[in-house]
Amino acid sequence: MAEGSGEVVAVPATGAVNGLNNGAGGTSAQTNNPLSRKLRKILDTRLDNDKELESIHEDVQAMSSCCQDMTCRLQAAKEQTQDLITKTTKLQAESQTLEIRAQVADAFLSKFQLTSDEMSLLRGTREGPITEDFFKALGRVKQIHNDVKVLLRTNQQTAGLEIMEQMALLQETSYERLYRWAQSECRTLTQESCDISPVLTQAMEALQDRPVLYKYTLDEFGTARRSTVVRGFIDALTRGGPGGTPRPIEMHSHDPLRYVGDMLAWLHQATASEKEHLEALLKHVTTQGVEENIQEVVGHITEGVCRPLKVRIEQVIVAEPGAVLLYKISNLLKFYHHTISGIVGNSATTLLTTIEEMHLLSKKIFFSSLSLHASKLMDKVELPPPDLGPSSALNQTLMLLREVLASHDSSVVPLDARQADFVQVLSCVLDPLLQMCTVSASNLGTADMATFMVNSLYMMKTTLALFEFTDRRLEMLQFQIEAHLDTLINEQASYVLTRAGVSYIYNTAQQHKPEQGPLANFPNLDSVALKAAMVQFDRYLSAPDNLLMPQLNFLLSATVKHTAPVPALNSARKAGQVPVVQLAWVATPGGTLEAVEGQGSLLYKTRALSSKVETPAPAGDAERHSPRSGHTARFPGTSLCTVLMSSKISQV
Repeated sequence: MAEGSGEVVAVPATGAVNGLNNGAGGTSAQTNNPLSRKLRKILDTRLDNDKELESIHEDVQAMSSCCQDMTCRLQAAKEQTQDLITKTTKLQAESQTLEIRAQVADAFLSKFQLTSDEMSLLRGTREGPITEDFFKALGRVKQIHNDVKVLLRTNQQTAGLEIMEQMALLQETSYERLYRWAQSECRTLTQESCDISPVLTQAMEALQDRPVLYKYTLDEFGTARRSTVVRGFIDALTRGGPGGTPRPIEMHSHDPLRYVGDMLAWLHQATASEKEHLEALLKHVTTQGVEENIQEVVGHITEGVCRPLKVRIEQVIVAEPGAVLLYKISNLLKFYHHTISGIVGNSATTLLTTIEEMHLLSKKIFFSSLSLHASKLMDKVELPPPDLGPSSALNQTLMLLREVLASHDSSVVPLDARQADFVQVLSCVLDPLLQMCTVSASNLGTADMATFMVNSLYMMKTTLALFEFTDRRLEMLQFQIEAHLDTLINEQASYVLTRAGVSYIYNTAQQHKPEQGPLANFPNLDSVALKAAMVQFDRYLSAPDNLLMPQLNFLLSATVKHTAPVPALNSARKAGQVPVVQLAWVATPGGTLEAVEGQGSLLYKTRALSSKVETPAPAGDAERHSPRSGHTARFPGTSLCTVLMSSKISQV
């Protein structure tokens, strides 16, 4: 081996051994040579490696023989297992097909069959609780029942029919169990404060698919709540609220209006509460007619309180607490009838019918009371008082009417109903009053009767003027007042003409006909008598208040009292002018009559017209004019003395 190159030089083993053997005996000096020692070591290592290589070669030869043997054996085995491999491949393909079929079967079962847990939920015991999982399982049954219809359109009709029949039976069983549970739950809702559970709401939603069971469940709920409402009403009447607050309603039976009002208020509150309970119970129900169902059940619930309510209200009404209270109770019943019908509609027929019957009864007794009061007025008609004012019976009746109308105005009854009642009340009271006043004044003189009627009608008018819906009656009263005022004015004019001495002249001139000849030929119609009458009439015109009838001072209306003399004065003045105008041209021929308007006075003046002599004209051709016109009235062929009549036109 050369040291520098690191290469090992192969030396034949036999030569190396021989060399070593040859020098063993004589060359001891080479033993200690390093090169010799290294060579010897290499040789020893090579000998060991050769042995190992030979061993490895033998192993490889053995392995090769073994592999060859195995190859032969495998070839033989392959030839022997070829049929088995073919069968195994076929089985694997069949296994994959079966796995696919199994998956399809599992999918079919999961879609068209329930799990064991779901079956146990739906077929649980009758007394077992119902949970939300039950409704999920029931929904699955409904879904399967709908989905299985797809199979009926394929070649799997037999399986579809079997599954549909199975689901239908399971549905009926589930609904029957749900109905029994809902019934038992409704029977427990007997507390005044009804708490509707979400599960019960879901149960009603599910039962809407079975209308018969749905209706029976609602009936069960209504029966349970009916007994609760009746018990609560009786407790409110006799025991009051918790701890005695509020007090029992029967404690206020001495006050009819509050007694009836408290009962109706409690019933109104209970009706509204029961409707809220039903709305909570059926809030998820989507079928048509839910509102009608609610109204029908509320009517059934409140039907139980109708009898005790009717008995108590009848006792109050029949006791006749007075016309005003009866009218207030009637309006109260009408208001609650309108209010409750707005809550439950018209389906709660029994309750609304009871309230309507009580309203009609109270209204009937109220009008009977008014009619009785009116008949008493006619049974004993009072004579008018000395001051010709309204009688005490009239004042009492008007006070009653005022209280009735005041309660009517403050009521909360709808406007159309109030107006209809108003007309009936006014007819029932005012017509007998007018008849009573007419009978009472029948024995009086014309002026006294007119004054009494004006005062009575004025009191009626002032009473009605404070209230609505009285315009028509006020117009009628005003027409009657004006008619009696006309009578009173005529009486005042006659009174003035009689006291002034002009009445005879006025009547004679009015009734005179041309064929009777000149008026101057009639008794007491000569120029002297006529002048004296005009002078006396002029004194009245200068101071008309001195000849007022005493009846005018008895008028209650200040407006009428101050305005009535004015038309009377006009009538008297016009009546006084007629004889003057008509008699002027018949006295002596040759004059004219001039009417001149001065400052606040009328001047009637005649003067002789010597230069104008005209032929006489008939009395009917005399020119007439208004004294305020400022024109001249000519009466041809007349001449008489000047007649001066003064009247304060500013007062007329």
